[in-house]
Amino acid sequence: MSGDRKTPTTRADANPVEEASSRSQIDAFLAQARTMSSARPAGGRGRLVFAMDATMSRQPTWDTACKLQAEMFHETAAIGGLDVQLVYFRGFNECRASRWVSDPGALAGLMTRIDCRGGHTQIRKVLSRTRDESRKKPVQALVYIGDCMEESIDELCAIAGEIGLTGTRAFMFHEGRDAIAERAFREIARLTNGAYCRFDAGSAQHLRELLSAVAVYAAGGHKALSDYGKGRGEAQRLLQQLR
Repeated sequence: MSGDRKTPTTRADANPVEEASSRSQIDAFLAQARTMSSARPAGGRGRLVFAMDATMSRQPTWDTACKLQAEMFHETAAIGGLDVQLVYFRGFNECRASRWVSDPGALAGLMTRIDCRGGHTQIRKVLSRTRDESRKKPVQALVYIGDCMEESIDELCAIAGEIGLTGTRAFMFHEGRDAIAERAFREIARLTNGAYCRFDAGSAQHLRELLSAVAVYAAGGHKALSDYGKGRGEAQRLLQQLR
């Protein structure tokens, strides 16, 4: 959305109880992921829709997100690989989708050509595209990164329910503390048997681990997710919460 319609939350405004709960939210996210089974056909490549809000309010963290997405797929090649479609919205009624790509470098190249522009959210279009793609060929996961929601929650939930019927899980990553967005993102995650996680500018490392975990899940299913992180420092510590 346009920059003048949102006021970033400062540390002074943050609730200490909510700050302390960030660790438990990550644990809950991983616990949800542990219960999931993959819809990926044996021997096939996983498919993941990577969707981002590219409106002006996301500008401060856009470069960080571009760097993190490239790291999502490092571990997936050994377990069958992953095809990714980038979807983003910005400006006035602009919502675009890339071709399906299997090279993280190619996806990074696509993202570096995108700049943030003022506008309203278009989450409905993201969900509709994900639903349509999953009806053509199974899509294991939708990753969505955004900070607000300016649409009808009932319309979004109706499409989310249809996505859930296809077997696609929505992993909703919420930047900031917008209460309306949180309610919508949690409900979309619930309707798709996916997961919700809040993050902020200071939790890039946790976001990296979680994005990588979703990529591994989409590429190899629950077993691959359970194996992910062995001997990998922070990732191993996070994944221990699954046991």
